Amino acid sequence: MILPVSVEARKGYHIWVKFSDGVEGEVDLSSLRSRGGFFESWDDRKVFEDARIDESGDFIWVGNVDLCPEPFYFQLTGVPIEEAEKGSHHQVTHA
Repeated sequence: MILPVSVEARKGYHIWVKFSDGVEGEVDLSSLRSRGGFFESWDDRKVFEDARIDESGDFIWVGNVDLCPEPFYFQLTGVPIEEAEKGSHHQVTHA
């Protein structure tokens, strides 16, 4: 199972993520922030910088924001995580 192993807040509403298969890169979350609601908590920079990974592999923040990792993996690789787990991909690393 491919899971995120590291997450770090970057400038703006960007996060850097690393997955257990070595895929890593920066993801822009500004489109989520613009939706309002729970994402408004990210206006407090300390809240956004407190990005973590929970025991199920979701990205979480204070304020009831939790995001599953699959869309981020796809954004970084162009490969659905389910296909990558079957071994039908080539490892891709983005900076």
